[in-house]
Amino acid sequence: MDTKRWSVDKNVDNLTGYPQITQAADLLLNNEVVAFPTETVYGLGANALNDQAVAKIFEAKGRPADNPLIIHIADEEVVSDFVEEIPEKAKQLMKAYWPGPLTIILKMKEGVLSEKATVGLSTVGIRMPDHPVALALLQSTNLPIAAPSANSSGRPSPTTAEHVWDDLHGKISGIVDGGPTGVGLESTVLDCTEEVPVILRPGGITAQQIEEVIGEITVDPALLDSGQKPKSPGMKYRHYAPDAALVLVKGEREDIQRLILEKQQEGLKVGVLTTEENESFYQADKVIACGSRENLESVAGSLYDTLRNFNSADLDLILSEMFPDEGVGQAIMNRLVKAAGYRVISL
Repeated sequence: MDTKRWSVDKNVDNLTGYPQITQAADLLLNNEVVAFPTETVYGLGANALNDQAVAKIFEAKGRPADNPLIIHIADEEVVSDFVEEIPEKAKQLMKAYWPGPLTIILKMKEGVLSEKATVGLSTVGIRMPDHPVALALLQSTNLPIAAPSANSSGRPSPTTAEHVWDDLHGKISGIVDGGPTGVGLESTVLDCTEEVPVILRPGGITAQQIEEVIGEITVDPALLDSGQKPKSPGMKYRHYAPDAALVLVKGEREDIQRLILEKQQEGLKVGVLTTEENESFYQADKVIACGSRENLESVAGSLYDTLRNFNSADLDLILSEMFPDEGVGQAIMNRLVKAAGYRVISL
């Protein structure tokens, strides 16, 4: 398959009439699959009303068939077309954080959206992305677009069009290149079908920000304990993983350096995921600083690119420092724990 690629300047005031957007929208209207930027990561979009279109997403990514897709929209008014009701708390969150990196799960109307997108569930996750290219594409199609991250299943999510190209060229119809994404981690997923809403995936909107708007929420226990059955089907799969084995390490940097030397003496090539504060301290085969501990948003924005960069070093093992499990740090740790397959060493 020939994968078309268009470059679009996201700073243009009105993109809806641009030929690149029109060409990409035409592919979506013809039930093809197109990757596009959002403020979180690049998404792999298809017509959420058509089973054949949605099936192409699963085929291109190699995505498990029981892992539901988030539906992207450009206008809050259309939410009622797809769901039975919009609880007051959900309305408050839409007003506060849409467009933005928040996916809200609601009870779905039957027979409207593709069953392949919702994998037979009675609920659906919907969000409005905060990116001019994504919104222009959605407006141009006037369709709900099902869109997971535009990467091969299990690999780090893409934050540049080049990441998408590396994983999916020849497998999808097009890539809209709108430059690097901003947040760098996927949206927060909040189940609003419960009386007390539940975070199923931490992301760009923190638990504290949600509580400021609607009060009490809870967190799915499976986020904290790998032995718990996850509420969302997709949470049971390993995600975001680099090629080499990734292990999270609790301990002081001196202890981590000793572990590096031990593993090197065993004949392993070792990489270290750290931050700017400790980059010059470690002696390893590959050391990459992922943002600054003084600014966890910078860590979030760099995380997937950092995980992908380790793949060029032919490593056997990557040791990662831990991060505070609060604010956006909760989302960072969620992604690292999943990428490591829950492997954590305490020194």
